[in-house]
Amino acid sequence: MYTGRAQKHPVPPVLFGIILILIWMISALHSSAQTSQLVETEHTISASPQNPDSLLLQLKANYNSSVKQSNEKEAAGYLQQIGGLLFISGHYPQSLDYLLQAEKIYRNLNEKKSLAENLNMLGELYYRTRRPQLARKQYDEALGIYKNLKQESGKAEIYGRIGHLYEKREMYDSAFYFQQKALQSYQLDRHIDGAAKIYENIGSIYEDLEKYDSAFFYFNKAHALNAQTHNARAQVEVVNNLGDVLRKTGQFREGLKYSMQSLQLAQSNGERYQISSAYNDMAKAYNLLSRNDSAFHYLTLSRSLLNDIYSEESNKQLALLQTLYEIEKKDNEIAQLTQARRIDTLISIATVVVIILVIVVAALIISQQRLKIRNEQKLRAQHKQVYEAQNQLMEVELKNKKLEEENLKQQLETKTQELSSYTLHIIRKNQLLEDLRTKLDEMIKDDKRDQRKQIKSLSEQISEGLQDNQHWEEFRGIFEQVHQSFFDRLQLQTGPLTANDLRLIALIKMNLTSTDIATLLGISQDSLRVIRHRLRKKLNIAAGDNLSAYIQSI
Repeated sequence: MYTGRAQKHPVPPVLFGIILILIWMISALHSSAQTSQLVETEHTISASPQNPDSLLLQLKANYNSSVKQSNEKEAAGYLQQIGGLLFISGHYPQSLDYLLQAEKIYRNLNEKKSLAENLNMLGELYYRTRRPQLARKQYDEALGIYKNLKQESGKAEIYGRIGHLYEKREMYDSAFYFQQKALQSYQLDRHIDGAAKIYENIGSIYEDLEKYDSAFFYFNKAHALNAQTHNARAQVEVVNNLGDVLRKTGQFREGLKYSMQSLQLAQSNGERYQISSAYNDMAKAYNLLSRNDSAFHYLTLSRSLLNDIYSEESNKQLALLQTLYEIEKKDNEIAQLTQARRIDTLISIATVVVIILVIVVAALIISQQRLKIRNEQKLRAQHKQVYEAQNQLMEVELKNKKLEEENLKQQLETKTQELSSYTLHIIRKNQLLEDLRTKLDEMIKDDKRDQRKQIKSLSEQISEGLQDNQHWEEFRGIFEQVHQSFFDRLQLQTGPLTANDLRLIALIKMNLTSTDIATLLGISQDSLRVIRHRLRKKLNIAAGDNLSAYIQSI
């Protein structure tokens, strides 16, 4: 009917430009409106609740009832629904708070499936608030849970969302990959509606790439699957997409038919956003067909309906905000009253407890004081007895120690005398043997050859007697009794020493003269000096330090 009017009264070029600008503006508004809706899942709230404020009050009341009944799982479900409602309404910070509360409960209860659904919603929220990295983190965790639970539909939904993330970043290869993964999972689960949605997503990617034949092919497959399940609501958007593709490829009349079909479906389902979108698409088609009066008419209808929708949505938003404010205010008041009651109760209990404790403590103190006095009297008597007994024991021990000390002194004097006597005996013996050997050596030098061999043998026997180690072992035993642990302390301060070194050190420790030491060892004074010099090196004694003083200090 508008065609005739267009022929009689051609639309001026200025109006044509205005129509194009209005179409672009309304398309942008539709795009913004569509992105503000949460994609429906099996357990989410409807994307367009008629009375969100009433629904919020009902959900809050149900949540409070679950909390009173200590039903944590049910309470978490209501928290999730409240978060979903607030998300759909565009109240993202409040939605995030409720969804995080639900997540915490699901984790504590180890409710894997519910947790995965909640993570899915959190991922969508982070995506809407332009935080794709956080969104991907939620999706990945949810995907891991669905894989463990072997739930193909859950996996498919997450794959589709990840693919959508890549599509928005124009990473189309990755977007195709994840959408194909989603399609495989939906087909394994025989989820026709889900598969239809993925075909639609793949068609959108091809449309972004301006591959309109492929886009039309996949949109048409989605259309066929939605027809099988009679999913009229999903069919509205698919038919709309088919019309867009045809219009973009220059098939304006065919595209207009699909836009009209989309309008009928939207009207039958009461989808006002889709009705407005269909009006806008029809305006585009008529504009491209140079029927600008019809384009202007449908553009006006679209804008008018969109204004009505936004007006209603604004009213709903205001009502929801007021309800949310009142709920939060009421919750704060309840929390304050509860806290005040708890404080009053605690103060009362504390007062009673303090009074009881004061009485008990006073009684205990009196009882303790009496008991303490009695115990002190007993302790004094016991201490007196113990003191007297200890004095007697100390006197006895003192006497015993004095006796032991005198006994030890006597033993030490005896051992010292024995050591000295033994040493003197050895010195006399060695001196006698040395004199005999000297005389025998003189006799050997005489001309009496027949006695020479016998005297030489006798001299050798005397030399062996001078070097006999048996007497040294006996001497060492007596020496260690007098000078206890002397050799052990010596070994700690020096390196390894020979038996001859130890023998020389023991003789020096006894303060013997060099002559006596040489006699006992059966060596000359010159040999003794050489041995002492070697011993100084082994003991690392610095030049100028006295060897005898060093040994005496050990």
